[in-house]
Amino acid sequence: VQLQASGGGLVQAGGSLRLSCTASGRTFSSYKMGWFRQAPGKERELAAAISGSGDRTYYPDSVKGRFTISRDSAKNTAYLQMNSLKPEDTAVYYCAASSPGYSIAAIEGYRYWGQGTLVTVSS
Repeated sequence: VQLQASGGGLVQAGGSLRLSCTASGRTFSSYKMGWFRQAPGKERELAAAISGSGDRTYYPDSVKGRFTISRDSAKNTAYLQMNSLKPEDTAVYYCAASSPGYSIAAIEGYRYWGQGTLVTVSS
């Protein structure tokens, strides 16, 4: 599966952005999808994840209540709605797809990666 991420940009603190990740192929619903982020000087972290059917999601405490992950199988696209953005959310955001056999929060399952999209939140 090939992934194409888009939607990053510059936003003021408190603002919102929506990232999109479009996948190629006909088996989109078989993949769990995740959004990762990597801030300068920090390790890449899982910011949100969603099951293939969309009925389960995962968020770390740092984004819970502010970020929402969703997917549209008809469009082969996963989304990350980010609200109440903070300067510490500044990072390159990557979408990724996980192979079957892993939980949605299992980082080692994410084998397919899109290019990153930069999100900058100004204070």
